[in-house]
Amino acid sequence: MVTIRLAELADAEAIRQIYNHYVENTKVTFDLVPRSIEQQETWISERAGALAVIVAVEQLADGDETVLGFASLSPYKDRPAYRTTVEDSVYVAPGHSGKGVGGLLMRHLVKVASDHGYHAMMARIAEGSASSVGVHSAVGFQIVGVEKEVGRKFGQWLDVTVMQKLL
Repeated sequence: MVTIRLAELADAEAIRQIYNHYVENTKVTFDLVPRSIEQQETWISERAGALAVIVAVEQLADGDETVLGFASLSPYKDRPAYRTTVEDSVYVAPGHSGKGVGGLLMRHLVKVASDHGYHAMMARIAEGSASSVGVHSAVGFQIVGVEKEVGRKFGQWLDVTVMQKLL
């Protein structure tokens, strides 16, 4: 059974392993250097309250749980007029893509953003991430633009699709 809950510092290593997989092997994040455990713990600590990190966890028979993915809200821009807009991130553990984990995380993350009074959510999706566009579309995001060749990773220029949902 998969449940969603707020991330805890104890989840830092699982989140770090998931994220670093995408840093090292894909173009879906524009980070180029894997995170250390200290950086991951700081990142979680900075996203308490309205800027939440949530995790999808599977309860195991022995009472333990496995983190299948995580999602977070981050400030969209740092100027004061943007305070009611947030940007989301969603990552699913390798081997668990295509099983509904991303959609479950996104539905809960939209609710968290709405419950905290945000007006708009933005998603910036790297070129080649059709599944991410699909997950966002399924919860009501719309494509509002494409930023051409704004990132460079693995020797390639990358476009970013910008999606938005008004809450």
